[in-house]
Amino acid sequence: MKGIVSATTRLLALALVLAVMPVMAQDAAEETETVNINTASADVLAEALHGVGPAKADAIVSWREEQGEFTTPEHLEEVDGIGPATVSDNREKIRLD
Repeated sequence: MKGIVSATTRLLALALVLAVMPVMAQDAAEETETVNINTASADVLAEALHGVGPAKADAIVSWREEQGEFTTPEHLEEVDGIGPATVSDNREKIRLD
């Protein structure tokens, strides 16, 4: 009886791990998605970039429309409300192409 309980417990644990793996993979994929800061809408920027909400995303788009394209991720720091920490937190997500 003890062996059956142990085997059942292991099977349940395995089933749980297998059930959670797709969710974990999706979370990892979402974390590594990139965004082109020279073409993305404010909604896309707010969704994709950590620490960038609707107001900062609007500021990014406004700056871009007035000043032209960003040439480096650090160039974002010229936008009011965007500092080095925000750029650093999002470096892997930022595209310029």
